Amino acid sequence: MISADEVYKIGQLTRTHGVRGELAFRFIDDVWDRVEADYLFLQLDGLLVPFFLEEWRFRSDDVALLKFEDIDSADQAQHIVGAEVYFPKHLTPDDVDELELEWRHFTDFEVYNIDSQSSEKLIGKVVDVLDQTANVLLVVLTPAGKEVFVPAHEDFIIRADHRERHLYVNVPDELLNLNC
Repeated sequence: MISADEVYKIGQLTRTHGVRGELAFRFIDDVWDRVEADYLFLQLDGLLVPFFLEEWRFRSDDVALLKFEDIDSADQAQHIVGAEVYFPKHLTPDDVDELELEWRHFTDFEVYNIDSQSSEKLIGKVVDVLDQTANVLLVVLTPAGKEVFVPAHEDFIIRADHRERHLYVNVPDELLNLNC
């Protein structure tokens, strides 16, 4: 059985589509398409269950229509609507091309601040991306339950570990404290 630390969330099934068993999938990461994965995991009743992809097509920038094997009607598909969708970390490519990613890709990444002495401090987990203005902000939920805003700018981003879902930044404490 696969454990939760072997996968990461890439979206959620939001509704059925048509009568053939297709489902609308709102995603935050299109990794399954970039590596042409054969399966995804759905969280059903607290368990991670593999579902094999039969076909898919993109509907918009953040919605795809998925057809799973053995789900052949709207009634069958309705039973898995609302399920969160996960991708196995071991299939995540190491050489992700940063130029092709959108900021929403970093949703659910843990953010670590690295200071001048190279010590890492967990800031929290990216829960949202505010990209309606020229200055994109990552909304990070701290372990204490507070939201802080981290500028999504190349001057602050040190590196990203896509397999482990970690983002390393160097943001001045003064800037982080403005958000508290």
